[in-house]
Amino acid sequence: MGKKMGTAAAVLAAAGFLLAGCGAQKNTPLNKLDVDQYVTLADYNNLSVTAGPVVDEEAWEQLVLSTYLTGFTPDNGGITDRTVETGDTVNISYTGTKDGVAFDGGTADGTLLTIGSNQYISGFEDGLVGVMPGETVDLDLTFPDPYPNNPDLAGQPVVFTVTVNCIVPAVNDSADMKDEIVPDIGIDGVSTVEELRQYAYDYMYQTAYDDYVLNLQDAILEELVPQCVFGELPEYMVEDNKALLTKNLEDEASYYGVTTEEYASYYGMSVEEFLNYYGDLSTKQDLACQAIANRENLNISDEELQTLLEQSASYAGYTDVKEFLGENSEELYRNYFMTNKVLDFLAQKYLPDAQPE
Repeated sequence: MGKKMGTAAAVLAAAGFLLAGCGAQKNTPLNKLDVDQYVTLADYNNLSVTAGPVVDEEAWEQLVLSTYLTGFTPDNGGITDRTVETGDTVNISYTGTKDGVAFDGGTADGTLLTIGSNQYISGFEDGLVGVMPGETVDLDLTFPDPYPNNPDLAGQPVVFTVTVNCIVPAVNDSADMKDEIVPDIGIDGVSTVEELRQYAYDYMYQTAYDDYVLNLQDAILEELVPQCVFGELPEYMVEDNKALLTKNLEDEASYYGVTTEEYASYYGMSVEEFLNYYGDLSTKQDLACQAIANRENLNISDEELQTLLEQSASYAGYTDVKEFLGENSEELYRNYFMTNKVLDFLAQKYLPDAQPE
């Protein structure tokens, strides 16, 4: 979960800003606060945020090609009569284990790998050179340290049991693709190259659209907030937001194996400057969104809040709302849901006509 705070702090929002845990909110809940004494709204109906989702033609072609290549099997044209060489693209299945136990993210079936691309940890690709399709090998490897993708595996010895299913023939573009390969990809309703191209386009447009909506919401806040007029900000709100930012900053710095000072320096600030700037900014965004929620009847009722909390708890795999909340207050989540509701409302004003079904 994340609250929009502007592009410079987007990584903090993406990492789980609202789950940082600051305990119960102090003083007046935001939805009960007379926000009009703190903010005079700008005209949010006439912001200059225009654009639309764009499908990159080259990326589209690459997606079609990579998806098509997954359809090759030992029975339909996949190469099985020679050993793997550097530069080959292979269809492989593997399981990674640590101390004999499979670890999260270490298992795949029928995935593609180009030998020499350095997509996997050191030794993985080299260990497949000379392997015959149909053969299974155990690769004794060690994860690099640090390993940001999974710090628990950093520097740890593991074993990857890998089966080379087949070597994929060289296919450079759509002109080399054959309809008979497509059904083996396993996409319902897609059995020809042309259908695959449309499927890939639809997927990329949906992805581009979803990204555009998020970027649009950021752009709306970035333009709206500076146009609003703010009085003295409620100090307790600023401190609450700084507490959230502090915990998240610590978590992000730990994830990347750096200090909080080093992480803040990526934004050209000291830790104190970072917290002061974004503490004020997020408070202004809170006030502006709440003012719009009041004006447009977008507040989260108690009943709606409970429904959303139950849905969130279930989706996150918690047994009940209490376990899901932990040290966080319900009001923290009410504010989060309200902010999303407001941003969705604003985004609808600026979305392009061509929307995915």
